[in-house]
Amino acid sequence: MRWVPVTEFRSGYVALVGRPNVGKSTIMNHMVGQKISITSRRPQTTRHRIRGIKTDDNAQIVFVDTPGLHAKQPRAMNRYLNRAATDSLKDVDVVVFVVEGTRWHKDDEWVLEKLKHVPCPVIVAINKIDRLEDKEALLPFMQELAGRGDFSAIIPVCARRGDHLDELEKAIHQHLPVSVPFYPEDQVTDRSERFLAAELVREKLFRKLGEEIPYGLTVEIESFKEEKNLLTIHALIWVEKNSQKPIVIGRKGALLKAVGKEAREDMEKTFDRKVFLQLWVKVKEGWADNDRALRSLGYQDN
Repeated sequence: MRWVPVTEFRSGYVALVGRPNVGKSTIMNHMVGQKISITSRRPQTTRHRIRGIKTDDNAQIVFVDTPGLHAKQPRAMNRYLNRAATDSLKDVDVVVFVVEGTRWHKDDEWVLEKLKHVPCPVIVAINKIDRLEDKEALLPFMQELAGRGDFSAIIPVCARRGDHLDELEKAIHQHLPVSVPFYPEDQVTDRSERFLAAELVREKLFRKLGEEIPYGLTVEIESFKEEKNLLTIHALIWVEKNSQKPIVIGRKGALLKAVGKEAREDMEKTFDRKVFLQLWVKVKEGWADNDRALRSLGYQDN
C-alpha cells in the first residue's frame, strides 16, 4: 500500500444491520475479499459481532457484521443476539441497513425504529435482487423506502455475485472521517484463529442439520495447538438435549465425519496450514436459555 497523506486517507467503522438471513455476512465477506463470517440459509447463523477489515490506498473500512435483529426474544440466546446487534450501532461512522429484495418484514420495521435514533448516516442495501421475479417492482420499493427514513443512499445489490458492491463501497467512503488506519494493512479481522475454527465447524453443522437443532448447538474449541506446520484442534459440539446428540453424530458417525472433513478443508484454506481436527458431541441441558451458560461458552457482551 502506497503512503497517503493523513489529510487524504479515511478510516471508519461501518455496522451491517438488518433482520436475520438478509445477507449481511455475505456482503462483508465480499467486501473484505475473504471469508470472515460464516454463512448458511438458516436465520441467526451469525451470533457474534465480527469485524472484517478492508484496506486500500485511500481508506480502511472496518465492517462490523452483526446478528440479525428480531422482535421476538423468547430465550436468553435471542436477547443476547439483539444486544450484540444494537450495541454495534454505538460509535460507528456509517450504518448499512440490509433488507431482502422487495420483501418488507415486520422485523425490518423493528430494525428501522432502532435506526431512527442513530446519529450517523444510514445507507440501505437492498440485497438479493437477483431473486426478484418482478424486476419492475424494485423502483417503487426504493421510492417507498425513501419515504420511510432519512437515508443517505439506497442501493440495490446482489452480495452472492458481488453485483453493485462497488457502488455501496463508494457511498460508504463518502461518509468516512479523515483518519489514519486503525489496523495494519494486512489484517482482515480482529478475531482469533481459535474463534474462526469454532465458527467454521458451526457453519458446517448449520448447513447439514434440520430446522431446529442448529439453534440448540454451539461449538467450543477445547484445544488449539500449533506444532511446526500442523494445527491440532479439538472441538466440542454442545447440544441442549440427549436426543440431539445422535442426530448430530449421524448414522455410524457419518454426519459428524462429513462436518469434520469440510470444516478441516476450510480451515486449511483459511489458516494456510495443515489441520488435524477432532470433534466430540456433548450435552449441556438448556444452555441457550441460561445466561451463565452463554457466558461460559463465549457469548459475552463486548
